[in-house]
Amino acid sequence: MAPEGLTTPERIVAAAVRLFAAKGFDATTVQEVVEAASVTKGALYHYFGSKDDLLFEIYRSLIGRQTADLDRIIAQGADPATTVRRIMVSLVATTADSVDETAVFVREMHRLDAERMAAFRAERRRYHEAFRAVVEKAQAEGQFSARVPADTAVLIALGVVNQLPTWYRPDGAKPPEQPADEIADFVLAGLRP
Repeated sequence: MAPEGLTTPERIVAAAVRLFAAKGFDATTVQEVVEAASVTKGALYHYFGSKDDLLFEIYRSLIGRQTADLDRIIAQGADPATTVRRIMVSLVATTADSVDETAVFVREMHRLDAERMAAFRAERRRYHEAFRAVVEKAQAEGQFSARVPADTAVLIALGVVNQLPTWYRPDGAKPPEQPADEIADFVLAGLRP
């Protein structure tokens, strides 16, 4: 059954996420997505040209929210430790809130064509570079340790978050705020001068 209050494209993507997470990309048919979203095939093809387009939209939507949060946090101009904490908490929270989307995309992203893979890599690179710039500036100012290059510190931080779908469960013992704070504490401990 399609969730209430969503636009048609949102219902289609939500249905695709549920089905891809449960059955896998290959085992899910367009007809199953259409039925789960309570739309016609024509409606699906009006918004998405293919199942591959749905897969890319799952990622595009998630990285779009995360990049908007990153830009907003950096624009606030807080001190580096506060900025990194806010980035990590936001990233963990959006990943935890979208754990199925993240798991589906990580598991299935190899199916993207060259053009979509290039777009995916460009968005990830933009996020990484903006985060790295925060760390590099703080290192140059002596507010963060420079023992580990900023690029490596950011790769480690993002790598921890990328693994979230393998162990985090929305119905588990920890609400998303708890691992968000714990991961932010861990990253900041590694950057402490």
